[in-house]
This record gives sequence, structure tokens and C-alpha cells, in this order.
Amino acid sequence: MISADQQDLAPIKDHVLGHFAGKIKVPGFRVGTAPAALVEKHVDQRALADEFIEHALNSLYGRAIDQEKLRPASKPEVHLKKFVPFATLEFEAQLDIIGPIKLPDYKRIKLTKKTAEVTAADVNGVIKSLQQRAAARKEVDRSAKKGDEVHIDFKGKDKDGQPIAGADGKDYPLLLGSGNFIPGFEENLLGVKDGDKKVFTITFPKDYGAKGLAGKPVTFATEVKKVQEVQEPKVDDEFASKVGPFKTVAELKADIKKQLKAEKQNNADREYENKLVRKIAEKSEVEIPKSLVDEQIARGEEDEKRDLMNRGQTWQEHLDAEGVTADEHFERKRPEAEQRVKAGLVLSEVAEKEDIFVTPEELEIRIQLLKGQYKDPQMQTELDKPENQRDIAARLMTEKTIARLVEHSSRSR
Repeated sequence: MISADQQDLAPIKDHVLGHFAGKIKVPGFRVGTAPAALVEKHVDQRALADEFIEHALNSLYGRAIDQEKLRPASKPEVHLKKFVPFATLEFEAQLDIIGPIKLPDYKRIKLTKKTAEVTAADVNGVIKSLQQRAAARKEVDRSAKKGDEVHIDFKGKDKDGQPIAGADGKDYPLLLGSGNFIPGFEENLLGVKDGDKKVFTITFPKDYGAKGLAGKPVTFATEVKKVQEVQEPKVDDEFASKVGPFKTVAELKADIKKQLKAEKQNNADREYENKLVRKIAEKSEVEIPKSLVDEQIARGEEDEKRDLMNRGQTWQEHLDAEGVTADEHFERKRPEAEQRVKAGLVLSEVAEKEDIFVTPEELEIRIQLLKGQYKDPQMQTELDKPENQRDIAARLMTEKTIARLVEHSSRSR
């Protein structure tokens, strides 16, 4: 129970009256210059009481949280118990809170950091991709063979003959032998010709991403629209000069190796940081509020729904493909969400112990950098919104905290 008397409420009342003073006309005074007592007489009393209660609840709730040193994990459910206008206010606030967090001696946790290596096979893989992108395609009137590109229409149906959402395509270009499609699909198209129709059944891999299709047989009806011979250019100095500002193949390969190494090292660094945070979180003791985990899952599902909508698939179609109900989909995300929430709470505790904070200057620099990346006016407006700037500040805080943990880990080795 939180209660306040007239002494506590007087400053709040003055603040609210000051807000109304700029909106109402008091005879004999310019707008905004009338004394508070006269403003109170001319303002709608119900509107005054409503705004006063809203401000009082927010102010007193915040003060109570600070005094008790609580860390809210959810929005409070507020129940007003008593209100004597501007003299007495009593209310209850129910909310989930984050309990004590017991950290390990994280400064002594050791973790080996990997150095990225780039092989000749890695470089040749990129070269092959550049060859395929620059290849000439010539339509041919013969049976398709490995290395050809076939354009097909296809539709997939389950064992009951029902169409499967997402298992269809129109004028889809498929390079035979690329291994980019479902195992067994490309092999069934070897030997087809322009105009051929072919129906075949393949069984999806047991470890297929969509659990509703994993290990299941799917029958595909395909129609070949055209067969093209892919003529890849020779890898020589002329090829190097066409794909970039290079005079020789050696220069091209050196640049590819440099970029691959930077990309691989960046991925290795992210993996190292994630493992370090995960290791510290595993050794930490914290009671994770269910509401925070539910919120994390819900945010993830909202992102998933947006991605599906962009691909033209409904949420129900996705659930059917996965072979789960909405509740099952939600609950199977819980373990991962719990790990993410725990890691976030642990990082917050580390930041507090290490006295890490984000300065206004650091936030402004990051916002300006983002504005430089996104020229779209709508995105520029989004970056100016307080809620988005809070998210950016939170990401900055996380980055700074992880960087500090990496420093400790480096010193401990």
C-alpha cells in the first residue's frame, strides 16, 4: 500500500495546475499568468482530478520503487483505494520484480578466443560464386544435365494431397548440382526438357528446419519452362578486372581473402562474446520473472509474423507447416527466451557493479551514425522517437558491458 498526505500531494497539484494554466482563460489575466488559486476555480474539476491522480500515481509509484530499491519486471497493476481531493491518496501497485542477482567472480573467467583462418577452398568458393553470377545463359533444346539451370513451376502436396504453404514456386531458376534445394529434388530434374511435366515424391530430412515437414514425404508437381546452359567465364586477369577494380587474379584473390578474414573474425568475435556472456550467466544465480520471459517470446513471435507476412505466408499456415498449435509454438520458445532474459539481467548487474553508463554524447553520436546509414525520411523520424532512442541506448550499454567483460577475460589469461 502506498499512501500520501496533503504535504506530499501539494507539489503535484501545483504542477498540474501549471499545466492547465497554459490552456484556460481566466478573466483579467493573459493565458498562463493567472495565480494557481484562480486557475483552480475556472478549470473543470473532473479533468483536474483525473490528471492529478494520473500524475500522483506515477510520481508516488516511482518514488516508492526508488526508496525500496526495487527493479520492476512488469508494468504495475494499480488499484486506487482512497482519494480525498488533494489531501489524501492511497493505492496498491502489484508487479513482478527482479530479485537479487548473485554474480560469479566474472573477472577470473577464462575463455579462449579464436583467430579466423581463410583457406584456399574458401577463396575458390567465392570465385565460383562470382563465375556463376557473371555466367552467360543460353537456352537449349536438349535434356537438362548437371550444371544447367532449369526454370520451373512447382507445387508441393502432403500425403493426403493437400497443398503445403511455402512449398510452391513460379518460374523458379534452379541450378542443377548446386545442392541448394531439398535433397533429392535436383536429381529428379536431370534429363528433363523444356515443357516437360514431372511428378515425384521426396522425403524431407529429419533435421529439416520446419518441424512439420521434417522426415515427411512431399509430392511435387513440376513443369519445366526452359532449360539453359550456363557458360561460366574463365578465371583470368580480364575476369578480375570485370568483377572489381583489380588488374590481376592475384589481386582479386588477395582482396577476397582479406574480406573473408575480416568477416570470419567478426563472426568469431561475436561467438566468443556470446559464449563468455553465456558462461557468466550459467554461473550466476537469479530468479527470472515469468512476465519478462513471456514478453521476450511475444516480441520474437511478432518479428516472426512480420517476416512471414513479407513472404506472403499467414501465421496459421506457418503453424500448420511446423505441425504445432499457437500455444505449443509459444512454449517451445521458452528455454531460449529464458537464457536471453537471464543474460540481459546479468549484463545489467555487471554494468551496475562496473559503473558503466551511456553518456548523452555517446547516444547522440550513435543516432547520427544511424541517420547516416538510413536516408529514408520515415526511418529518420523513427530514430528521433524517445522509445527508439531508449532501445539504442540499451544496445550501447550492452556493447560497453560486453567490451568490459572481454577486457577482464583478456587480462585473466
